[in-house]
Amino acid sequence: MRPPRSGTPVPTATYRLQLQPAYPFAAAARDVPAIAALGVSHLHLSPVLEAVPGSTHGYDVTDHTRVRAELGGEAGLRALSRTARDHGLGLVLDIVPNHMAVPAPAALNGPLWSVLADGPSSPYAHWFDIDWEAGDGRVLLPVLGGRLSEELAALRVEDGVLHYAEHRFPVRVGTESLPLTELLDAQHYRLAWWRLARTELNYRRFFSVSELIGVRVEDPDVFEATHERVLALLEEGVVDGLRVDHPDGLADPGAYLRRLHTRTRGAWTVVEKILGPGERLSVNWPVAGTTGYDALRHIDAVFVDPEGAARLTDLYREFTQVADDLGGDWAATVRRAAHEVIGHELAAEVRRLVRTARAALARADGQRRGDHADWTLAQALRELLVRLPVYRLYRPPDDDPVLGNALSTDIASEARATFAVPEEAATVDVVSRLVLRDKELATRFAQVSGALRAKSVEDTAFYRYLPLLSAAEVGGDPGEPALPPAAFHAYCAYVQREWPDTGTVLSTHDTKRSADVRAALATLSEDPAGWDVLLRQVTEEVARTGGAAVDRHTAWLVWQTAHGLGTPDRERLLGALLKAVREAGLHTTWTEPDAAYEAAVGRYLDAGPRGAGRAALAAYAEATRTQTRVTALGMTLLHLTMPGVPDLYQGTERTYRALVDPDNRRPPDLTAPESEPDDEKLRITRAALRLRARHPHWFGAGARYAPLTAHGPAAEHCLAFGRGPGDGGGGGEASEAGAGSVTVLTVVTRLGRRLAETGGWRGTVLPLPPGRWRDLLSTRPYDEELADLEGRADLASLLAEAPVALLVRE
Repeated sequence: MRPPRSGTPVPTATYRLQLQPAYPFAAAARDVPAIAALGVSHLHLSPVLEAVPGSTHGYDVTDHTRVRAELGGEAGLRALSRTARDHGLGLVLDIVPNHMAVPAPAALNGPLWSVLADGPSSPYAHWFDIDWEAGDGRVLLPVLGGRLSEELAALRVEDGVLHYAEHRFPVRVGTESLPLTELLDAQHYRLAWWRLARTELNYRRFFSVSELIGVRVEDPDVFEATHERVLALLEEGVVDGLRVDHPDGLADPGAYLRRLHTRTRGAWTVVEKILGPGERLSVNWPVAGTTGYDALRHIDAVFVDPEGAARLTDLYREFTQVADDLGGDWAATVRRAAHEVIGHELAAEVRRLVRTARAALARADGQRRGDHADWTLAQALRELLVRLPVYRLYRPPDDDPVLGNALSTDIASEARATFAVPEEAATVDVVSRLVLRDKELATRFAQVSGALRAKSVEDTAFYRYLPLLSAAEVGGDPGEPALPPAAFHAYCAYVQREWPDTGTVLSTHDTKRSADVRAALATLSEDPAGWDVLLRQVTEEVARTGGAAVDRHTAWLVWQTAHGLGTPDRERLLGALLKAVREAGLHTTWTEPDAAYEAAVGRYLDAGPRGAGRAALAAYAEATRTQTRVTALGMTLLHLTMPGVPDLYQGTERTYRALVDPDNRRPPDLTAPESEPDDEKLRITRAALRLRARHPHWFGAGARYAPLTAHGPAAEHCLAFGRGPGDGGGGGEASEAGAGSVTVLTVVTRLGRRLAETGGWRGTVLPLPPGRWRDLLSTRPYDEELADLEGRADLASLLAEAPVALLVRE
């Protein structure tokens, strides 16, 4: 069973601030009054420890012992904490245990500098996940712009330091006077062309980012050294809770989290764990839950029309004519992307896995070195990895026996089929058993599988499979973009029962599109025919202008992205589009950019959404504005009242349309004047958050969650549930049995276009639990009856002013 919850305070709601030099602690402190007025209980801060100068995110940590000077240092953090507490707010910190930066100059990372200077004898050598044997006792540093022979003239030694461009590296004592080529060979590191990282890198990194080196926090003294400052801030009460970044990169996430739980005395902690379809968080992890991408998936999907999404997908395939494995079919696209990533970007990781598997074979009884060739080990590992349906496997007691069994049976069977010779295919069975039994191989396999899943799905397939862009979101399943209300209710009942203090989100610093952008895009599933007509019209108009053409796959991306953002802002749109086509890797990439193709994308943007198609796109947005409003407000209210602790991203209490980073990491302006749409969303946010703050027991652990079912011809368009104090049992299953004792009712409209096309609510009613109810979102007098004598609310009346209602029992 999952460890019992601690007695530490649980937030009622958090508010995420993306700190950076342009938005330091002092700026955050100025915004505290406005944030506190919303009704949240805690500020949620992005990483605050020393990072690479100028970093806009802070995940590239360089020093765990200091709070970042560019943000105001520890004095600034403490001042922000005092200001927050003066306004009734606590602090939650985002921490990064998995990796540190490989900065320029390297001296910014003191422990790494020591390792580069003294090699395996450095007191910090065990900090970093380096395969010294593979590098012949040296660590590869892929920082050169070209081959070493081509870059020698750019290297120089001054005062015992090796200089290259903005880089600085220590020179091993006693080698300072050697000729340059001999000096380079004598170091504990090997400078190399950046392209060699793909095949020869010998340190674990974050995904495929060579500028981030893996940290071995599984070592107790490394854990203590890298967590000392954060633990001290918790102990002193400067901060109250934690968000753990990317635990799947760690050797043993469960063991790490158990140690963290002990050292923080059970502080409220959520983990950035991306759950696959059907996957559940390990009950043995002593955490409050995830950061909320699983909640985002369920909220988004319930506002997608399943029939319309299927039709939109057909139109997308017809329009783009893209091959199945290059974006035409979700499963085929994922599989091809996984093969590309494991064979290219993660080739060095596979080579290390082969060495690890070879060592595991030597440890296993009856296996001799010559029994399996390296190429069969590599193929077996690759074919198992690309078929794993989740980010990673875990070792006992955190493992999933069902998934482990699948690895040895179904997944292994598919992997064996890729071998031409059955006798050679037997390597798959050996490897799959070792992956489950050998600790070292299991760890390495799991760490590579997490990187593979992130790079192949989130960073490649999501940018290739484009029928409905809103479905291509972290934690999402573009192959199944729609879920029925029953699935949403089942998820909420599970969360209330098992993880009532988990985090929930709609927008984050990592979402590819903010919630309001996704709401605009989701409405395309309600009007696939209209979108098809628009797209054919505007592409023809652009074609008539001449001189601006891209493939139809990218054209589909351009038009949906422009529609989602809702403004023809060139800088923001072009930035997101170029990132998308580079991540997709079909015509241009980050490492091999095709300048001509990228210029064509810019010209098409100017000729299309910013040119000939601008008026038509704006007219379509206006025609679908009502549906977008229905979806955006519905998503907002579900997020704020469903089980879990809602986390609001900076500025999303108002209408907030942002694309992928860096667009979504711009410093917030919380003093901007309110517009009419802002006012409506802000009113909902304030009402729900203040209600949670006043009555936390109506929403937290032990509270009740009770689905409500509407009756009538438009019943499917109403999604409703009740919340309120429970009997301590966590809400039970998704049934209406406990609705009689709820104190809050959430009512939202879904699929508003089809609702309007079929005649509106037309006598559809929602049975209300006994009592007198008032709508916190309505301007109607509080004493107005909301239900008839039989306790039924007429939805046409209840939702006359807004497509959502938040009812409280009088």
